[in-house]
Amino acid sequence: MTRTDRRLLRETRAGRTQLLLTAGLGLATAAIVVAQAALLARLITGAAVHHQTLARLSGPLAALACVIAVRALLGGAFEVSGRIGATRVMSELRGRLAEHLLIRSPVPREGERTGELAAAVVQGVDSLEAYFAGYLPQLVLAAAVPLAVLIWVVPLDPVAGGVLALSIPILIVFMILIGKGAQAQARSRWRALALLSGHFLDVVRGLQTLRAHRREAAQADTIKQIGDRYRAETMGTLRIAFLSALVLELCAMIGTAFVAATIGIQLDGGHLTLLAGLTVLLLCPELYGPLRAVGQQFHASADGLAAAERILSVLDEPATLSGPATLGGPATLDEPATLAMPASQRSRPRQPADPATAALRFEAVSFSYPDREELVLDGFGLVLKPGCVTALIGRSGAGKSTVAALALRLIDPTAGRITCGAVDLRELHPDEWRRQVAWIPQRARLFAGTIAENIALGAPNAGRGAILAAASEAGLGELLAELRDGLDTPVGDGGRRLSAGQAQRIALGRAFLRDARLVVLDEPTAHLDAESAAAVGGAIERLAVGRTTLLIAHDTKLVAHADRIVEMEDGRAVARDPRRAMAAAA
Repeated sequence: MTRTDRRLLRETRAGRTQLLLTAGLGLATAAIVVAQAALLARLITGAAVHHQTLARLSGPLAALACVIAVRALLGGAFEVSGRIGATRVMSELRGRLAEHLLIRSPVPREGERTGELAAAVVQGVDSLEAYFAGYLPQLVLAAAVPLAVLIWVVPLDPVAGGVLALSIPILIVFMILIGKGAQAQARSRWRALALLSGHFLDVVRGLQTLRAHRREAAQADTIKQIGDRYRAETMGTLRIAFLSALVLELCAMIGTAFVAATIGIQLDGGHLTLLAGLTVLLLCPELYGPLRAVGQQFHASADGLAAAERILSVLDEPATLSGPATLGGPATLDEPATLAMPASQRSRPRQPADPATAALRFEAVSFSYPDREELVLDGFGLVLKPGCVTALIGRSGAGKSTVAALALRLIDPTAGRITCGAVDLRELHPDEWRRQVAWIPQRARLFAGTIAENIALGAPNAGRGAILAAASEAGLGELLAELRDGLDTPVGDGGRRLSAGQAQRIALGRAFLRDARLVVLDEPTAHLDAESAAAVGGAIERLAVGRTTLLIAHDTKLVAHADRIVEMEDGRAVARDPRRAMAAAA
């Protein structure tokens, strides 16, 4: 087994359970295989050589029927348990990946292609079914059945047993050599599929831009080239699969021929009984069968293992959050419910203070992303006073969005600390803190659903009246009046297209509905026209009343209403005259 095989089984509970169950079924199958061959040889010799009557053979016949029935049941159990185990493992693996990306590292990393990751999570994880339902059972049988056969055959016919014992390593060597080639081909095929998925997603997202620059035909050619590469890699995988089947069948055939020849010579010389020779001959295909099946199933499972390598590499990436990971259970399948934090803090997450009544303090905060060496923030200090609007301005790349991510606790500082009411945010569970925080980004994302469902994203149990009131506060009243279905109008993918300003007001509606105590706004009017920006600005003023607000903006009209203006430069807060800071924001 490869490192990926071992880790996949070690890090999933369902995988370990499935391995134990498969091992038990494999041992039972090995015993049944030997029993079936011995009974069948006994019946044949009894009827053909000793001319025994049906009455005398009724006992062995009944036993053979029972053995065949049990073997069929074991085969069905292999199939059913394998598919159930595969489903559970796939569910666990997707859950681990979702937890890692959404809870532990919610900020996307540079260079990560979402299309490639989506292919690994959906199609790749589904490919693991062939591994757990096909390859793993055959691997167990390939270990158990030949061993049981040799244990039975060697006392009956040491010569034939020696031939079988010598042929097994030769067959295994061919399997390893072909398997390595198949594994490399599967990785190459998976990279081609990931490239195709990622590029196609990029094209769909940027379709309007490509059309505007008349590059849609070029992208079609690129997708065709990547598709041709994927086709070529798939055909290469199939060629190796057919070659391996030929080699394994040839080795098994030669091994069986040698055994048959040795049995014939011994029978002719009177050194072996017909019963023993027939038993060995019947067991010969049973010995090679699981070994051939392993080679066949390996090709079917190679895609799943290639995807598992990609997923495990994502899980190996360091988390951007520390502290309590989950409220009611372990953070991952085999790790404790806490991440990197002092032992004194691991007992129980603390309760957060109210950011509307307690100051949020950034105390000498430094931060660098895992995929970068330079510091984005270097000794940054800031105090968000309760109930006040603090505007954060500065050039692009100064670290403003990183400050917003820290306030939302999407990431944690690499040095320094962030406190609210003397409580370090790393001592809090992220969900407990984010329950009090609302975020309005530069571009609001609408999910497939109704306007009401999008507004209620952070408060799914909210009533219809509360959703309507939040929509009104956000300035959506005029839009809802124009729509025939009002709040029930479908938006997002496949729904009604909304302008950037309308989408931004839906995001504001989410913040009103949640009644969050801390509001973080990251350039909320950056991509809006003057009229939409004015409407969104008015809604922001209403939203900020009674709440602590962090406003990142270059819009002088928005900044002018702030209680305090802080300018950032090279990851630090710079103390300057407010009028000069506003001029810099302009």
